[in-house]
Amino acid sequence: MNPIQLVFLAFLIVPFIEIYLLLQIGGIVGVFPTIILVVSTAIIGAGLLRHQGIATWQRFQENIQRGEVPAYEMVEGPILLVGGALLLTPGFFTDVIGFACLIPSVRRRIAQYIIEKRLIQAGVVPGQQKSKAEPGVIEGEFKRDD
Repeated sequence: MNPIQLVFLAFLIVPFIEIYLLLQIGGIVGVFPTIILVVSTAIIGAGLLRHQGIATWQRFQENIQRGEVPAYEMVEGPILLVGGALLLTPGFFTDVIGFACLIPSVRRRIAQYIIEKRLIQAGVVPGQQKSKAEPGVIEGEFKRDD
């Protein structure tokens, strides 16, 4: 199944899951407590997102200052963004996924999976440098003196 089909399927299934959970929890605890729960998870999530985002940004800057490539931080940033968007979306299912994106160990594993999968797809093997030149092309420098 290609990624577009997966996204389309998620846009169809997730609202049904959210409605079901909201109705079930609303039936157990009542309407107003359910609304308070949904709003409070958004507020707590926004605070956690801010904290985790600042920590990721600081690690990004530290790696740049040391001259290292901040690969994990560059992948963790969009994961945090998706997690924050899911936390601001009303519902309990998206809140669970959003909070999972804010847990550093879970986020690191997701980032590691993305980095490793992307490196393998790109044909880059760690420790092996691949030539950027096309076959039959000689790399060199050129200077024109006019």
